[in-house]
Amino acid sequence: MAEQILRSEYSEVMQKSFIDYSMSVITARALPDARDGLKPVQRRVLYAMEQLGLNYDKPHRKSARIVGDTMGKYHPHGDSSIYETLVVLEQDFKKGMALVDGHGNFGSIEGDGAAAMRYTEAKLKKFTQEVYLADLDKNVVDFVPNFEETEKEPVVLPVRVPNLLINGAEGIAVGMTTNIPTHNLGEVIDATIAYMDNEEITTQELMQYTIGPDFPTGGIVVNKSELLDIYENGSGKIKIRGNVEFESGGKKDKDKLVITEIPYTMIGANIGKFLSDVVDLIETKKIQDIVDVSNESSKEGIRIVLELKKNADIEKIKNILYKKTKLEDTFGVNMLAIVEGRPEILGLKSIIKHHVDFQYELATRKYTTLLNKELDNKEVKEGLIEACNIIDLIIEILRGSKNLKQAKACLMEGDTSDIAFKSPVAKLQASTLRFTERQASAILELRLYKLIGLEIAQLQKEYADTIAKIAEYKNILNSKKSMARVIKKDLEKIKKEYAIDRKTKIIDAEAIVIEEVKMVEQEVVFLMDRFGYAKTIDVAAFERNKEAVFAENKYVFNCMNTDRISIFTDAGNLHQLKVRDLPFTKFRDKGTPIDNISNYDSSVENIIYLTTQDNLKASKLLFVTEMGMMKIVDTEEFDVIKKTVAATKLNDDDKVFGIYRVTNMENIIVVQTTSGRFLKFAIEEVPEKKKNAVGVRGIKLDKGAKVDDIYIISPGSDITIEYAGKEVSFKQMKMGHRDQQGVKK
Repeated sequence: MAEQILRSEYSEVMQKSFIDYSMSVITARALPDARDGLKPVQRRVLYAMEQLGLNYDKPHRKSARIVGDTMGKYHPHGDSSIYETLVVLEQDFKKGMALVDGHGNFGSIEGDGAAAMRYTEAKLKKFTQEVYLADLDKNVVDFVPNFEETEKEPVVLPVRVPNLLINGAEGIAVGMTTNIPTHNLGEVIDATIAYMDNEEITTQELMQYTIGPDFPTGGIVVNKSELLDIYENGSGKIKIRGNVEFESGGKKDKDKLVITEIPYTMIGANIGKFLSDVVDLIETKKIQDIVDVSNESSKEGIRIVLELKKNADIEKIKNILYKKTKLEDTFGVNMLAIVEGRPEILGLKSIIKHHVDFQYELATRKYTTLLNKELDNKEVKEGLIEACNIIDLIIEILRGSKNLKQAKACLMEGDTSDIAFKSPVAKLQASTLRFTERQASAILELRLYKLIGLEIAQLQKEYADTIAKIAEYKNILNSKKSMARVIKKDLEKIKKEYAIDRKTKIIDAEAIVIEEVKMVEQEVVFLMDRFGYAKTIDVAAFERNKEAVFAENKYVFNCMNTDRISIFTDAGNLHQLKVRDLPFTKFRDKGTPIDNISNYDSSVENIIYLTTQDNLKASKLLFVTEMGMMKIVDTEEFDVIKKTVAATKLNDDDKVFGIYRVTNMENIIVVQTTSGRFLKFAIEEVPEKKKNAVGVRGIKLDKGAKVDDIYIISPGSDITIEYAGKEVSFKQMKMGHRDQQGVKK
């Protein structure tokens, strides 16, 4: 076949490829199916466990075996994502109803990771087996070939409850995300039954049954009045607070505020962040009534204890905690799921509708399979009963036949040729037989003990049961009302056995308002020692201890308590912090590491220049790097709100050597290098550039050399320094230009 070249626009090819990729991620990885509420990896993990026979009444099996089977047979994407899925399915603090029974360390609510998969073990929960995996043998769902077409896997699991609501979902696809909160099993079942009773029911009426999310961590939803709109549209913001209880210490102990429930969004590292935030509030004296913070959480539940001063204002402390920490947080709802192969945002009623439609489909396929099975049984039993009535003739046919084929032909078609009969009457009767193939096979396999009178009576009883089942199944399949009755009965049974009490309270609460005491503006003195401990002190204390202040501290300057400190580093970063975030202490108090109250990290960068935002105003800064790059930047560039920004752009392997305030563009700059060269030129030769520019070359460096020192002098100044044992006079030094090598000294 001749080769054919297809010409296409590059942009069109890229667009099509990206759309194909994004749809693959959306449908095959990131989003749950509206029918079973499961992502593909979750579905495959549960199915692999079912295929391994990991029933709730069987021993646990190593997680590594489960992950291996899932990856090898159904999900060829890497073991870490599969194991993380298995772990989350086990964690009852993340799921409304945990689906896996784990044995070993499966992580904690405080963010501790699970042990390696070779150490942990797992099996299915009874709930999962009976509600998520039952009836897979009854052709209730379609099966498709796996990625290598060696195994079959279900397109969807026959989940009998709206799992999309009960266990929620979260996932990041390409250009879209899903975030569905968990709900109470019993309430969701009640809402489902209510929908089945009245398909015209409104979302507001459904919310009489499912009143809102029910998070496994409890907490309090405080915007009840906004939930209707969220459940109508499938998106919105749910405000959650932790539960705070007051414990009186009596005469001996201190009073305590105890956090017993946390917002669902605080799970993991955010618990540690909350503790850190509380400590910061105490250190900055925004909360002055808390004397100690401790985390006493255990397997029994969350218990974060805040010890209080005597006569502390409880309500004020609560309000500050809700306002200033993650103890009140927002859960962004976006109920996005796959419906008929396409992503769709669903409201509460839509989710229940798709689930109920799915249940009708499951029931139709299940009872069709059961009906066909009973029809086959009816056919066989009718044949056996008729055979028992003419058992003597059957025995005579069998004794007269030369082989099985002859006997079967006689039973099915009345073919008596080559069969020896004792009498012509028997031969005539045999010629009228017309058993079906299934009946003939059952008769030929009939054991003699089945001819006992009691066994024949049992056969007739089984036949009657089969007839009753056929009538029942036909009634279910032919009547939607009968099918709905069966589905509702099933749901009520699940609710009775597995429903648990609601954990999350739902109320309407007023927004937290904190009346902050307005800071009195005053002048303070900023101090930072060579170890990075910073603080502010009163001006009067500074005056009393001036000599000791300068002897013990690296940075000392006056500033206002309403100002900001600007920290420029050799990595080219600008970190900012508010003066009021620094501890205002006595002179001899130690202060706080500046790393702890800003984004500056002393382990990876060094401070080059430190000043206040007020001092930067209406001036310019000269930047000089170790490799001799220079530029002048207007300080308005650094008047930003962010805590950290890039102060300058650096070439690879370069660092900021120094930053100098430029007050007079007529001044002269002298650059000294590690190779002993000096270059003197007018500072006005250095161009003004933006902070995100690299700058220009100030001096041509010898190989391996770097900038060693910078001197900024006024014209005509007679400054002499000592270098290599001899004096160097800047006044006598010849004037050069930027980007020269300079003179050797």
